[in-house]
Amino acid sequence: MDEMTVKALAKINIGLDVTGVREDGYHLVRMIMQTVHMYDLVTVSKSAEAGISMTSNAKYLPTNEDNLCIKAAKLLADEFSITDGTQIRLSKRIPVAAGMAGGSSDAAAVLYGMNRIHGLGLTKKELMERGVKIGADVPYCLMRGTALAEGIGEELTELPQMMRCPVLIAKPPISVSTKYVYEHLDAIEDPVHPDIDAMIADITAGDLHALGSHMGNILEDVTIQKYPVIAQIKELMRQNGAVVSMMSGSGPTVFGFFDDEETLQRAKRAVEASGLANRVQCTTIYNNRR
Repeated sequence: MDEMTVKALAKINIGLDVTGVREDGYHLVRMIMQTVHMYDLVTVSKSAEAGISMTSNAKYLPTNEDNLCIKAAKLLADEFSITDGTQIRLSKRIPVAAGMAGGSSDAAAVLYGMNRIHGLGLTKKELMERGVKIGADVPYCLMRGTALAEGIGEELTELPQMMRCPVLIAKPPISVSTKYVYEHLDAIEDPVHPDIDAMIADITAGDLHALGSHMGNILEDVTIQKYPVIAQIKELMRQNGAVVSMMSGSGPTVFGFFDDEETLQRAKRAVEASGLANRVQCTTIYNNRR
């Protein structure tokens, strides 16, 4: 095999809590991650030219070692002394700086593709162990599905698969600094902590409405304070039939869960008409165990 194309799937956080801060300044989290059917396409291929090269349809993205894809390829090339050249082609579809782990998922796809085309024989677990050196979300992007993430996000526990439902994704035309959000979290008085354990029970029971009642993201207060448009999109989704709407990660993407496709489409039209978001897309929950 000289070439492989991988779908790098996006994730949303359906529950995000912060439980403390490590001595090195990293925040300890407890969150539920979920993959959705939105993806970049990452093609990894052997090249006659030595070294690692990268191209992308997104001209604003770096294609040097500032890109996680290059870091992922270099990690394996250095460890296994790969002498063949490697070319990476990235077709970007997931919104950038959106709280959907697009960059981490692309890096995970490169690790997977490198493992296959160069015949390294690494298991998923072994790839995940290497992925954390690139970023805290990379191991989850290799695992996919429904998972509890703890520590700084790298301690993963597979959960029962979340129930399938239509999902609406809306990203306003802003970029949010994750660093800024976490730095200002401590200034929030009495933040509301989501009930992660109740959410796990709701997922196990397959009860979408109960899940919606327990979902929460402790980072919302910080991000919404700076960018009120996020709260406006959340409310618009609710007004148009969302079981629940919430910000993913540190933002700014907002997602909504719906009971049926007809309601989803009505909400999509309303969000598009509002002009609050420059990216509005329908998708669904990804299940990697069927």
